[in-house]
Amino acid sequence: MIESQTMKILFLEPFFGGSHRDFALGFKAHSCHDVTLVTLPDRFWKWRMRGAALYFVNHIKDFSVFDAIIVTDMLDLTDLLSLAGKDLPPVLMYFHENQLSYPLAPTQRRDFHLGFTNIISAFAADRVLFNSKFHLNDFMESASRLIKQMPDFKPGWMIRQIREKAEVVYPGCQFATGLMNLKKNNIIKPLIIWNHRWEYDKNPEAFFDALDALKEKNISFSLALLGEKYDIFPDIFKQAKEKFKDEILVYGYVESRNEYETWLKKGAIVVSCAIQENFGISIVEAVRSGCIPLLPDRLSYPEIMPGPLHSKVLYQTAQDFLKKLEDMLVNYKDYLPLQKQLSSDMEHFSWETLVKQYDSILEDFLL
Repeated sequence: MIESQTMKILFLEPFFGGSHRDFALGFKAHSCHDVTLVTLPDRFWKWRMRGAALYFVNHIKDFSVFDAIIVTDMLDLTDLLSLAGKDLPPVLMYFHENQLSYPLAPTQRRDFHLGFTNIISAFAADRVLFNSKFHLNDFMESASRLIKQMPDFKPGWMIRQIREKAEVVYPGCQFATGLMNLKKNNIIKPLIIWNHRWEYDKNPEAFFDALDALKEKNISFSLALLGEKYDIFPDIFKQAKEKFKDEILVYGYVESRNEYETWLKKGAIVVSCAIQENFGISIVEAVRSGCIPLLPDRLSYPEIMPGPLHSKVLYQTAQDFLKKLEDMLVNYKDYLPLQKQLSSDMEHFSWETLVKQYDSILEDFLL
């Protein structure tokens, strides 16, 4: 490909919210190519998986004017390919999550039809990208298990072919490269950052249980409860608003990006108790801003945190979480030397750096 050639990229996002929205906007802003972004609102996700292809086919009059298409896991790609007609450009599919292994709320039952939609969509794509090695392996293992449940004519060959065209490219994050100002003002009551979605899969119960225990011990801390929440969210956040009213400095989603980043820079510690996390943009952003992370030793976290620091920033059990969080709060000064190293390690997740990988993969379609 000629280096100066600009591709016309069509990016279809059926669920334009949260990490899906950030990813789409980040790629469009940083890619060297001409990106047309077509989206649907982030609601009714099951209906998006079933019906988004119909909207896109009706909305986009000519797919052939594009050099490549990017879609994400909330789309039934086979519907799009069959309905859009001939002469479609090659398709790259990006998996933020999947419906084969996404943890269910206590009242939910697994809809394997949606998981199978993920499998056949990945099979139909020309290239498949996952946001972490953990997610890639989790998807392949879960897909294999579902295929094995079929009573006969099991298409195990699909899994092999998906793996052959799949790779990991981390999602870009919204911060610049270069040195960061990591000055922290308040080390008397270190600020704990919670910047995850207010949902069951982020396991807020474990987080607030630990804070209860710390408060009983008269351990000083302040608290920023950030992260997106929907109209219905776990009641434990309402209880926490009263229980930790003396510690809470901010309660709820902050619309302004500048204000959000200001809170991250004020933060001392960022924690996760998640039972589902395929990458962890919120954690990477906080660590880049100077927060010391405390994360479970599973999911994608061991992959994105520097190996030599695993014993300090990863925990094994609820008891280990409480013990390490208490030590970070009581001896916060001792952890300050880690700030620069951790922030520097997160730098390579910036869009400025990672977009080159995406652009290169798309350019391969023209070879």
